[in-house]
Amino acid sequence: MANQMQTITGQRSVTKEQWLNMISSKIDEELISHKSALPAGFNRVRFTMNCTTMLQDMMKKEPQKLQVIQPNTIAMCMVKGAYLGLDFFNGECYAIPYGKEMNFQTDYKGEIKLCKKYSSNPIKDIYAKFVRDGDFFEESVEGGVPDIRFKAVPFSDAEIKGAFAVVLFKDGSMLYESMSATEIELIRKNFSKAGNSPAWTKTPGEMYKKTVLRRLCKSIDLNFDTIEARKAFDDAGDSAFDDSFNSTGDESAPVDVFAESRELEPEAEGQRHPMKGGPKAEKTVQNATDDAMQADFAAFDSQYNSPIDPDAGELPY
Repeated sequence: MANQMQTITGQRSVTKEQWLNMISSKIDEELISHKSALPAGFNRVRFTMNCTTMLQDMMKKEPQKLQVIQPNTIAMCMVKGAYLGLDFFNGECYAIPYGKEMNFQTDYKGEIKLCKKYSSNPIKDIYAKFVRDGDFFEESVEGGVPDIRFKAVPFSDAEIKGAFAVVLFKDGSMLYESMSATEIELIRKNFSKAGNSPAWTKTPGEMYKKTVLRRLCKSIDLNFDTIEARKAFDDAGDSAFDDSFNSTGDESAPVDVFAESRELEPEAEGQRHPMKGGPKAEKTVQNATDDAMQADFAAFDSQYNSPIDPDAGELPY
């Protein structure tokens, strides 16, 4: 029946409503068990209801993608949004099907919201813009002080040549990053979790801005309230280029693509780890937290493993 969902493990069928209830129950369970990791004033009931509504909408729009996703990754994706206090409905973050997993990603405006909220140095303004052919763009350093000058051609539809992001702090200091279109496309090709998604193909300019803004965030001292929020933010970028890159394609020899920029600013490296104990201690705690979460979701998956059998010949609902 079209309203039945055939499981792979156990060969049992569940209805669309039962499947949604399974996911909803697991989201709610995780929010309760990790309530100390949630932002102040967080509305657990409303968040869970919003997630369920979003999944119902995805069932209508992308049933083929949703039917092969492991249900444990769906719950995990939603909970990451809760840890950061971002709203799926307002477009501050997204749940994106990718292979057999549901991936959590922040939107451009979600990134800005988090930077303003968690920056140790209070932010006056933060933004990113793309630069088109014919626009005036100049970056310079005078007396050790960086400066950017930009003037766009009004209403231009010329080719995008690159993008830049700027953060202005209330103490008068500033940081910026700039990337050429070639560099951004290289990241998209080699590291994007969904390089051919509608976001990239239909709104490349917005993705250019998000890419350079995410790179700028690496230079901002973001002091998250919890390890869970820090981990969710680290996982939320479109591009997974933090851990490995090798122009020869040899994945056994990971290379940090941003090492050069950090070598120019060695004092900033230590500031990126506001947690007590430094980078190694933070990583150890994050791994322990992540392992615990994975164990929780693994137990859930073994009980409710409900992806649809792609050979079943019909939709699960």
